[in-house]
Amino acid sequence: FFFQAEDGIRDFCLSRGLGDVYKRQVVSTQSTWGIGFEMANKTDAAAQSVHGTNPQNLIDKITRLRIHASNFWKERCYALKAETLVDVAIELKYVGGTYGGTGKPSPFLCLVLKMLQIAPELEIVQEFIMNRDYKYIRVLGAFYLRLVGRPEDIYEYIEPLYNDFRKIRIRRPDGTFYISHVDEFADELLKSDISCDIVLPRILKRQALEEMGVLKPRVSLLEEELAEVEEEEPQPGEEVGDLRPEEGRICVRSPQLF
Repeated sequence: FFFQAEDGIRDFCLSRGLGDVYKRQVVSTQSTWGIGFEMANKTDAAAQSVHGTNPQNLIDKITRLRIHASNFWKERCYALKAETLVDVAIELKYVGGTYGGTGKPSPFLCLVLKMLQIAPELEIVQEFIMNRDYKYIRVLGAFYLRLVGRPEDIYEYIEPLYNDFRKIRIRRPDGTFYISHVDEFADELLKSDISCDIVLPRILKRQALEEMGVLKPRVSLLEEELAEVEEEEPQPGEEVGDLRPEEGRICVRSPQLF
C-alpha cells in the first residue's frame, strides 16, 4: 500500500492524498521564511561597533523585539536602505518612543532602529540634520547622531538646531500628544539622559571639550542681538533722535532648559 507522488518519491505511510505531501512542504517554507526574516533584522556586516557594542544594542532588547513585531517595521522598514530611508522619513508626523499598554513602537523609533541596523555614513546623517524643508527628518538625524556620534560631532551638528523654532508633535507613553519645538528637542538631546524612552550614551560636557581644544566656544544668536542693541544705545550726552525698529529683524527666544 505505497503511494507514489507525482515527483516519483514514495511515501512510506499509507497515503491520504496529495494534500498530505504538500502540507509538509508548506511547513518547510514557513521555517525558511522565519530564518530569512531573522537574517533581515541583523546589523549590516559593514557596520562598525558603537561604544563597544552592536549599534542595535543601543535600544534595549524588549523594545527591539516589539519593533520587529510591529506592522510598520514589516511593511515599511523591512527592505529599506540608506538611499530609500528618506522616502519613509518624509512621512513622519510626530516624534515618540513606545506608547500604549502594550508598548507599541512609534514609526519614529522604528526608523531609528533601522538606521542603527544599516549604519548610514556620517555624510548622509549630516544631510538629514541640515535639511530645512522637513523638520522631522532633522530631528531623526539628530537623534541618531546623538546615539552613535562622537561628542564633538554631536555638539557641532545638533547645536545649530537651537535656531529652529518650528513646532513638533511628541507622543507621550500614554498615547496622547503635546506640542514642543525643534530647539527644545535639541536641548533635550544634549542635556538629558533619556529621550523617547531610550537611554542616551553619556557624552563629555561642552566646557570640557572647549578646555581640551576640541570645540570652539559657542556664540549664541542672542549674544549677537544683545551686542547690536548695545551699539545702538545712545551714549551719555548724545542726542536721541527718532529711533525706529529695523525692518526684518528676526526675533529669537532662548531654548527651554530642562
